[in-house]
Amino acid sequence: MIALHDVHKAFGAKRVLSGVTLEMPKGESMVIIGGSGTGKSVLLKCILGLVVPDRGRISVDGQPAEGGDRDAFLARFGMLFQGAALFDSMTVWENVAFRLRRGRDKLPRPAAREVAVEKLRRVGLGPEVADLYPAELSGGMQKRVGLARAIAADPEIIFFDEPTTGLDPIMAGVINDLIREIVTEMGVTAMTITHDMSSVRAIADRVAMLHDGVIQWTGPVGEMDRSGDPYLDQFIHGRADGPIAAVR
Repeated sequence: MIALHDVHKAFGAKRVLSGVTLEMPKGESMVIIGGSGTGKSVLLKCILGLVVPDRGRISVDGQPAEGGDRDAFLARFGMLFQGAALFDSMTVWENVAFRLRRGRDKLPRPAAREVAVEKLRRVGLGPEVADLYPAELSGGMQKRVGLARAIAADPEIIFFDEPTTGLDPIMAGVINDLIREIVTEMGVTAMTITHDMSSVRAIADRVAMLHDGVIQWTGPVGEMDRSGDPYLDQFIHGRADGPIAAVR
């Protein structure tokens, strides 16, 4: 569904991506891991066209990611932002229906609210929260609302940016289970950025490690522990000693 070939990106003298080549199969869940500042978010932004690579090719479903109808291109994606990123001035259902109420094919408010309530139900929230504001919700509930918004328009591809950051272990497990269920039920292609190895093991079909601007290792999640790659081994076990230098 998504293919990157020799993608480079630098910001001034800072090289972030130095030749990323990666394929994400249709209908599978790919998790990108790597240390802070290794370019995971930049990679995501390059796919969406929010950042233009210096060189390299990116295609989505066989078509170049750049050019064409941007609205139609972005409509294929859903996004769960780190921290949920809900609009404080909007009610829960208005947040979920944000995309549905915009563009050429926007839905009337009653129809959009109906869809929003159904998506909230899918993530385990009842209709009683629909008219609340984000500030009235716990962190875990806000994350669920963000997930409902990500699936509201039935996208083909969903990006999850650190989906369990700031959550306690139990709620993180709930969110991981919801992501796995939704990806499987909807048949979407999913790309997740995370440092949480429990999330990796819960939601990934395949894993790719980004280090020093390139994909250091990629493969099925079941092969991760026996990869033999010293960079991956150090990262997934959280060891201070190894080829990855700790930033002090």
